[in-house]
Amino acid sequence: MTCHSSKDMLRKLPAVDKLLRHEKVARLKERYPKNILLRATREVIDVRRRCILNGEVVSENDLTVEALADEVQMLVSKKMGWTLKPVVNATGVIVHTNLGRSLLPDSAVERIVAIVRRYNNLEYDLEKGTRGSRYVHAEGLLRDLTGAEAALVVNNNAGAVLLVLNTVAKQREVIVSRGELVEIGGSFRIPEVMAASGAILREVGCTNRTHLSDYANAISRDTIALLKVHKSNYRIVGFSKEVSSAELAELAHLRGLYCLEDMGSGSFVDLSPYGIKNEPIVKAELAAGVDVLTFSGDKLLGGPQAGIIIGRKEIVERCKKNPLTRALRVDKLTLAALEATLKLYLEEPVALEQVPTLSMIARTSDSLKRDAEELASRIRAILPGPYGQDINVDVERCISRVGGGASPDAELPSWAVSLRLANGSVVELEEFLRNCNPPIIVRIDNDRILMDLRTILPGDDKYIAEAIQRFVRSKKL
Repeated sequence: MTCHSSKDMLRKLPAVDKLLRHEKVARLKERYPKNILLRATREVIDVRRRCILNGEVVSENDLTVEALADEVQMLVSKKMGWTLKPVVNATGVIVHTNLGRSLLPDSAVERIVAIVRRYNNLEYDLEKGTRGSRYVHAEGLLRDLTGAEAALVVNNNAGAVLLVLNTVAKQREVIVSRGELVEIGGSFRIPEVMAASGAILREVGCTNRTHLSDYANAISRDTIALLKVHKSNYRIVGFSKEVSSAELAELAHLRGLYCLEDMGSGSFVDLSPYGIKNEPIVKAELAAGVDVLTFSGDKLLGGPQAGIIIGRKEIVERCKKNPLTRALRVDKLTLAALEATLKLYLEEPVALEQVPTLSMIARTSDSLKRDAEELASRIRAILPGPYGQDINVDVERCISRVGGGASPDAELPSWAVSLRLANGSVVELEEFLRNCNPPIIVRIDNDRILMDLRTILPGDDKYIAEAIQRFVRSKKL
């Protein structure tokens, strides 16, 4: 494009005021803030201007007020849309880190709404009429459910580990098995968390085998604690050995040291009947003699994101007074949701039924197959005539995962609806589903779409069927 033609093209760009007066843009003034509309209009014109100046091919049709008005509409809609939005999780991964992890129980959602719509006693002692502590609100339930002397809730488990180590082991040595130096989500590693806390890491054992004697031989005058880290996001199989919590606690106390444990997921119930075999139970680990346990409030507990510290009162009280606690403190929404979730665990059958994470884990194969067949029938019903030949809809066995860095070797038998395209790419279908409202997140396996019924919620089948129908129409299969 010549310099002269570039100038001609620039002259054809409409002024901002003219574009704002166009019927399509003017109608937006009734629905959207004026500053958003003005900013979008300027951005659309600026994009065209940069294209021309960069020598990109721009047709005269692209410079019409009509064409630019359409772009303003789309841009305003995008600017005013939500960045955080509900999605349909058809992946079969229950605690999906990328999709918000655990779903909250209905009672927790109701409790959040009740608390945030009114003033509350977050830091007010109603009995004394004086300022109180926000940390009392879930502490009693945590003590009752676990047998701990004291408890403290912070904003996530990495923060809980950081706070405990900074409180009891700053500038002191903490001994950890080399096989337990895990990396958790977001590339955060236990050695890095320990370094940030001020504790000094002392590795013992080998990657696959660590003996009690390894810990005992490494203890020095600088040692303050023995730390056990539950390998919640990977497993070492074959020729391997690790020291139990009870053995480690006995050694620590014999030598006048603390025994600390990072449990990660923090399960409150035995999930082995449902195929999850290697997850320790919070109450049992504490009963083994561990001084302080840390674990997540979401993941297998199925509550809000939080880091929970339980154990000896002396240590927990010191954690509460640590200045870091202020930076790691939780808000009223987290405390309301956590308290409501914990109440469900007062009766284990109630928790298994009403905590979504647990109820999804406990779902039977028969119920999953029945739901898969119903969804498949619904999809087939909206594919009349030739469409049914272009999209093959089937029901297949599949494997669900717990997710969230928990139980990596647990395979939960499940059922899925599979979609194969006779013409076209399943990648294209996956992208289409992902950009629907609500977005539908699926798996691609062996050139077919898989939608695992374990994580598809009641009512989601409607969104899935409608989205597939729109895809068929858009492609005119």
